[in-house]
Amino acid sequence: MIDQENELRALLSAGLAGSATEYRRFLERLGPHLRAYFKGKLVRSGRAAPEAEDLVQETLMAVHTRRHTYDTGQPVTPWLYAIARYKLIDHLRRTQASFADVPVEDAGELIAQDDHGAVESTLDVERLLARLPAKMRQAVRSMKIEGLSVTEAAARSGMSESAIKVSVHRGLKAMAVIAGGKRK
Repeated sequence: MIDQENELRALLSAGLAGSATEYRRFLERLGPHLRAYFKGKLVRSGRAAPEAEDLVQETLMAVHTRRHTYDTGQPVTPWLYAIARYKLIDHLRRTQASFADVPVEDAGELIAQDDHGAVESTLDVERLLARLPAKMRQAVRSMKIEGLSVTEAAARSGMSESAIKVSVHRGLKAMAVIAGGKRK
């Protein structure tokens, strides 16, 4: 999984730096991952797996048009799967999926009238994270956004597990203070 992340990240970074060959390889490598993701989600919701191919193509187009938003200092897979997830939700809305056919974890998002709130929330979180010191920001991002375990976050950052826990705690507390408009 880490090798896959590193490969996709390197290919996309090279593509963003101007290598058309590496960018094409990135998109080719991405296709099978997206296909498996969509087939799994659609089958679980009782929908036809052939719809997955349309979703793969839509997602590849979205990745292409939004590639400038990718931060090369961050892992690529959370960024990619966020785009894929929104494409799936949009597809289910368009096809008027009934809530009985949708996996429980996706149902709440279908209820929303639009995803402006989600986009604004993401931007708000990014603004809050940007105000944290680098190590604290990395710890919060790793554990709370990317979902890494304490051990994984510690290994990635080179910090001890205790330091990661403290950084996450302090980072979340600082973000709450900043968001609330209060002074420390």
